[in-house]
Amino acid sequence: MGRYNTFVGYFKQKYGCRLQKIVIDAGFTCPNRDGSISRGGCTFCNNDAFHPGYSTPEKSVAEQIEEGIEFHSRRYRNCNDFLAYFQPYSNTYAPLGKLKEVYEQALQHPKVRGIVIGTRPDCVDESKLDYLARLAQEKIVIVEYGIESCYNSTLNRINRGHTFEQAKWAVDQTHARGIGTGAHFILGLPGESRQMMLDQTSLINSLPVDSVKFHQLQFVKGTAMEREHDNRPEDFVTFSLEEYIDFFIDILERLRPDLFIERFAGEVPPRFVRETPWGLIRNTELLRMLESRLEARNTRQGVLYK
Repeated sequence: MGRYNTFVGYFKQKYGCRLQKIVIDAGFTCPNRDGSISRGGCTFCNNDAFHPGYSTPEKSVAEQIEEGIEFHSRRYRNCNDFLAYFQPYSNTYAPLGKLKEVYEQALQHPKVRGIVIGTRPDCVDESKLDYLARLAQEKIVIVEYGIESCYNSTLNRINRGHTFEQAKWAVDQTHARGIGTGAHFILGLPGESRQMMLDQTSLINSLPVDSVKFHQLQFVKGTAMEREHDNRPEDFVTFSLEEYIDFFIDILERLRPDLFIERFAGEVPPRFVRETPWGLIRNTELLRMLESRLEARNTRQGVLYK
């Protein structure tokens, strides 16, 4: 038994095999970009930094799936089952008819066992969730909500455009329908102290999610967040690699023991950032370092959970 619940383990436990995500860019946008709520998007965001080259909206969903399968089959030779991961921007931000068209294109592929939908809490409603619940009776369906912080003051500062209360409603409604539910958080957002980041763990535990994904804040070139950091660096908590691993373990000790950890740190291609303070370390090495440090501290997920 490992010292924390891995997401690969979640798939193997629930579905009996490894499932590899194929990133799909279906050409969606966000309400804080197109003027519905705001313009400019979240202050940390440049979506080009977070998805692979085969994933572009100029290609059809079917083309992206084929190229994604070829790409991942070279890396993971024993992987034959895939999930279509609608990742860039807000992938429920369209009329229901459009969503059905896009999702069902992906599900027609014989090697695609289901879909993962990255979106915002304010871009779902009951009719969309009812449709996803029907899909989930036959296919794997997971909705991953970008929540980013449990503090409304932070969400406002980063131009997120929704509140934590909206996030809680969306998660509650999704879970209640039997749809797989995940949440994403960023550690190191402006104005948040280490204690605030630790304290929000109790709020994360209160959400009926199956999995959580954490990223350290990275300053992507050309974003408003980069400019804010240049002007007010004192508003940001930053971590060396060793500090971040130890701090994440502090969080991990407080997380519900049944939660699955999909990711605890992120990678942005070096060309998108001004500097790479952790060096060019890959995710596999980060995982090895986390496991080694958990062993050294003789601790595990949930030991401080109340």
